[in-house]
Amino acid sequence: MRILVVEDDNRVAEALSGALRRNGYEVQRAANAAQALSAPPVDLVLLDLGLPDRDGIEVCRELRARGGVPVIAVTARGGEPDRVRGLRSGADDYVVKPFGTAELLARIEAVLRRSMGRRTNEDLLLTLDGLEIDLARRTVAVDGKPVPLTRKEYDILAVLVRAGGAAVARDRILVEVWQSTYDGMSRTLDVHVATLRGKLGRTGCLVRTVRGFGYRLAVSDAAASGAAPPPAAAGC
Repeated sequence: MRILVVEDDNRVAEALSGALRRNGYEVQRAANAAQALSAPPVDLVLLDLGLPDRDGIEVCRELRARGGVPVIAVTARGGEPDRVRGLRSGADDYVVKPFGTAELLARIEAVLRRSMGRRTNEDLLLTLDGLEIDLARRTVAVDGKPVPLTRKEYDILAVLVRAGGAAVARDRILVEVWQSTYDGMSRTLDVHVATLRGKLGRTGCLVRTVRGFGYRLAVSDAAASGAAPPPAAAGC
């Protein structure tokens, strides 16, 4: 997922960009309105409303008018009139500085999830080496046979599907599935992934461990090889 960070304060922009990259996002940077409006297409925009060359509210309206890209306003303006004005301009959410990384990640995931919900059902169906995941119906099947997953197991798989094969940081999965980044939850995530792999049978190793970082769904790997993955086992 590609995120455009529109922020004129270099220190804030670098800290924000670093946190996003550590959680598996690709980041582009714009320091003003002109750069934001000329940037390549992205999946979401984090927009500071206090830009040096133009009112951020106007930039938000123009971004949304161009293609409906999701926008989260990130600003120090915390008053109710400012929040209302920002949301009415087309922003999908409004985050007031200072904010915690876990809160911001949760808001990003929520906005992206709503944005994906507006896509067609074809965009929400993944078939890979006999593994079929239908995000619209929240169903999973292997070789045509339904796989009964718990809500948490399904939500983990859905996070990986939406990442499109990119590695997803452990903290990002914990925020999305458990709304927490508590260190004690890390082992819980590992247990759920192990159980998920077991239920997916021969396709279980499509859920790959990215050592020291998190997990990813081996979309490009399986498509390139054309071969069935090995049985789920330790070290996937």
